[in-house]
Amino acid sequence: MRLPDPPLLLVTDRSQARAPLADVLESAFAAGCRWASVREKDLSCAETLALREALIPIAAKWNAALTIHATNPALAEGLAGLHLPADGNAEIARTALGHGKLLGQSAHSADEAAAASPFLVDYLVAGPAFLTESKPGYGPALGVNGLRAITAATALPVIAIGGIAADNVAALRAAGVAGVAVMGGVMRALDPGAEARALIAAWNAAVKPPAR
Repeated sequence: MRLPDPPLLLVTDRSQARAPLADVLESAFAAGCRWASVREKDLSCAETLALREALIPIAAKWNAALTIHATNPALAEGLAGLHLPADGNAEIARTALGHGKLLGQSAHSADEAAAASPFLVDYLVAGPAFLTESKPGYGPALGVNGLRAITAATALPVIAIGGIAADNVAALRAAGVAGVAVMGGVMRALDPGAEARALIAAWNAAVKPPAR
């Protein structure tokens, strides 16, 4: 499946958000973002279902893809797809989802990227690209060279996450990533829409690397 366009993935974290998630997503979607994923791992199954039901109409209003970070494919019912951790079972997830939904997986190294099946997975999220306030101490940071190695190890589109800002998007695109994902940068922003708009503008202004 094709990734949403623009390839900016907004990952939720209500603990960092300055406003209710519904308001943050509304602002980001109004600014041009067309992809968000619910990642609220401390919630119960019932709470997660309630949250995603509240966010589905907002995504639909803007024709945006709403996915979820989870291991249980049932939580992706009614959504655009599912995002698995690096050790998630893509075969089970794909069987449950079918081929009409996005299936992503995290990767933290070239080896993990190479192990991901392009017949099962639609994209990888690789990180942390840089040191990040959202997950201090989580790493080590891959840096541009680490991301270049990951993109070289797989035919899947790679989305960079971790410490993403408008001033480093160009270097990441030059390293071969197919998009960027952001959590705290938008969640903590006084104006989430302005932050999303700046990231999209930086991506569009960056030079696309030659096709492999």
